[in-house]
Parts: sequence; structure tokens; C-alpha cells
Amino acid sequence: MSEFRLVGTAHVSSESVEEVQREIESFVPDVVAVELDPPRYHTLKYGAEEPEIGEILKNGQFTQLLVQWALGYVQRRIGMDVGVEPGAEMKAACEAAEERGIRIALIDRDIRITLQRFWSSMSLIEKLRMGGALALSVFQLGSGKGEEIDIESLKQQDVITAALTEFRRFSPNGARALIDERDAYLAHQILGLTQTHERVLAVIGAGHVAGIHGYMADPSTLPPMNDLVRTVTPFPWLRIIEVGVAALFIGILVLIAFSGVGVGVLGWALLYWVLLHGVLTAVFTLIAGGHPLSALTGFAVSWLTAIHPLIAAGWFSAIVEAKIRRPRKGDVKRLLEAADFTELRQNPLFRVVFVAALANVGSTLGTVAYFALLFPALGIDPTVLLQQGAANIWAMVTGA
Repeated sequence: MSEFRLVGTAHVSSESVEEVQREIESFVPDVVAVELDPPRYHTLKYGAEEPEIGEILKNGQFTQLLVQWALGYVQRRIGMDVGVEPGAEMKAACEAAEERGIRIALIDRDIRITLQRFWSSMSLIEKLRMGGALALSVFQLGSGKGEEIDIESLKQQDVITAALTEFRRFSPNGARALIDERDAYLAHQILGLTQTHERVLAVIGAGHVAGIHGYMADPSTLPPMNDLVRTVTPFPWLRIIEVGVAALFIGILVLIAFSGVGVGVLGWALLYWVLLHGVLTAVFTLIAGGHPLSALTGFAVSWLTAIHPLIAAGWFSAIVEAKIRRPRKGDVKRLLEAADFTELRQNPLFRVVFVAALANVGSTLGTVAYFALLFPALGIDPTVLLQQGAANIWAMVTGA
């Protein structure tokens, strides 16, 4: 009968590296299964491949790059504090297996599927919480104000349970995609290996041990594999909001035009839209350290991108910034390995990404300011004006 053993590890623990080596030596498995997928295994063994800067700019992957840097920064700083490279225990497991001629099985779900399901399944509130928590972690680690972390305690079941409970409260949808689904995926893979090997040693993060043991004890509770690997299509709330903003703006202009207040008021309403979006986009581009030409570009296009759901002002500012800063091959790697925000600001690619992000913030604030300030600036009672406009349109349509 096949035998399997789970080794729960902390991903930046020197003790975990030694534990993995001891388990392989004592258990003598036929296969060593590691919590890696092919892309991460390749990165761990050969180093990360440099993404194409052109693709980042073309696809607008600015937010993803910032989140990736923040996640990597937090894990890297913890690893530096204890003198261990993140993922060292997985690398040690692979090296020890290779030295003994033992087969290596990569049993984790493709990182691209996991991240897609993780990000797409989270609500807007969860994403905002996640961004805030990452920003706070980066600040605390960078300033030395973070609490001292006992790495080995991360493998204790009561600590794991408390951490997972907190994560589920913080982001229930994110926890399901990042933890629960991967528990099931890993259990599927381990069960498959037990059908073809007599002794299976699985090296996994300590947070997955309890979930996998539960599935291994009762495989009938496992969800179908197809349900764990298909991409998630989130409800397009953002797109709906963007279309709603455009419809609201156009609707206000139409009602003003038919209200009888005159062409001058309509002209001011259009001018306020252009100026509020343009000025705030330009100001935030400059705050990000952008070139004046990038700010001018944001000023010129923001009024239009604010009513177009498929384009963003930050993309245009970023393209101009890239032409001026000229990011080079190697900037992505240096960005992801930056030790602090000062070092980030010196990176040409980060400057481009930061310009894109803050220019979009400025444009969004322009929309909020417009709807909040338009009628006070015009000195007109919006209720009277809009009702009159609607009444005039109705009279024209009905011939009354």
C-alpha cells in the first residue's frame, strides 16, 4: 500500500531547509512532490525571465507590477532578516532529490491561474484592504517599525489557524482562491502520485497541511479538478461604473442644453469637465515625478478618457514618460528587487508605472470633483435646471 508524508514548511525558514533534507534522508521516497508549478520552478532554478517592457506598457499592467513588487518586497525583507532566500526549502528539496536520483513532481497550480482567480474573486473592498495592508507592511519593514517575527512559530498549528482565520475575515474570497482551492489542488496531485508510487514525500507550506490531510482522509470531499483550474470572470462592476459616469455626464449636458439657460452655461459645464480632469491629472503626474510633457499629455486626454470605459489617462502619460525615461532591459528585475521607495524612484520603469497609477488617480478625482462642484460653480439650482430640461425634452418628444 502506498505511503505518503507531508512536510509543512515556512518559506523563509532555515530550519525548514534542514527539515526537508532530513525527511528525504530518513523517509527515502520514490518521489518528492514540491509546492511549485513549472514557472516558479524555472524561476527558482534558473532565475526569473525579464518581462518585455513593451508588453507591460501595451497591456497596462501597472497595478499588477506594483502589487507584485510589494508582495516580493515583504517576503524578501523577512527572508533577509533571517538570512534565508524565499523558497529555499523547495529548492533544497529539489536539489536533494536530484542528488539521489529521486523523481521530482511539481504539484502546485499554475501561479498565473492562482493569481487570476485570487484577484478576480475578490470584491472591491477586499482589494482596497489588500492594497492598504501591503502598503503598511512595506512602510513598517522599510522603517524598521515592524514587529520581530519568529519564523519557526509560523509552522505551529495554533499560529497557522489564527493567521488563516484572520485572513478569511480580512478577505474571504481571496482566502478561498489562495488557500482552500490550492489545498484541494495539491491533494488531487498527491493522491494521483500515491496511485503510481509507493512512498510519496510532499513538501508544502505549513498552512496547507491541515486542509490536505482532511482531503486525503476523505477524497470524496474533493471538488472536481476542472472547477479549480478554470479562469474566473468577475462581475464587471468597474466597467459598469465607468459607463454610468459617461452616461451621467452626457445626460447632464443634454438636460442643460434643453433647460433654456443658454449656450454659455453649457459651455462652462464642458470647460469645467476639461479643466478639472486635465489639471488634476497633470498635478498628480508631476507628484509622481513625471516629466512636464507627460503631465501635458495627461491634461490633454483626461477629459476624453474619463468618459471612455476602455482607455485611461494614465496609459497615455505613461507612454510619453517611457519615451522620455527610456526604461531598459533589466529595469523590471531591478524594480522587483528594490530595497526601498527611494531606490524605486530612481528606476526609470518604476517612474513610468508610478506616473500611470497617479495620473489615473488624478483623473478619477477630477470626475468626483466635477459632479460635486459643477452646479455650485455655475450658481444654478440643479433640481430646477434638470427638471426644466427634462420637461422641455418631454414636451418636444410628445408635441405637447
